[in-house]
Amino acid sequence: MVRSAQQSWADGILRIGKAYRNKEDYHSLADTFINLHYGYNEGIVLFKPTLASVEQFRDTFEKAHSYFVSGNPDFPEDQGFAIRHWVKVKFDNTGIINMGHRAVAMGNYYFTDDAGNEVKVEYTFGYFLTENNEIKINLHHSSIPYSKT
Repeated sequence: MVRSAQQSWADGILRIGKAYRNKEDYHSLADTFINLHYGYNEGIVLFKPTLASVEQFRDTFEKAHSYFVSGNPDFPEDQGFAIRHWVKVKFDNTGIINMGHRAVAMGNYYFTDDAGNEVKVEYTFGYFLTENNEIKINLHHSSIPYSKT
């Protein structure tokens, strides 16, 4: 289920970016994406996105939406992670721990843009099953790997 959820998440990021480039309603797609993948409607979500330093933690739907597609003047640092020119997203799990109705996955995911540049990002995602047996994220921490430079 975790791997399936990861593939759905990756496909959703690409779908939002494609809609943005095609001048379609990418904001509605982002709403659907967040509701499908994150548990904001079910409880607390701890979200620390990669490219956030001022508003580091995105504990509300509104803050997550701004991170993914930007446009909210309350969060001027947001450039819209999902509307970048990604053409491929690949998860590489170091491990998955299953704990009944919960799971944690850690590893790297790779984002490839339309120029062929690949960005490696470290992640830890916590998942839970809803009452409707849907898998959702309630912990998302991602960061650029450490560099000595």
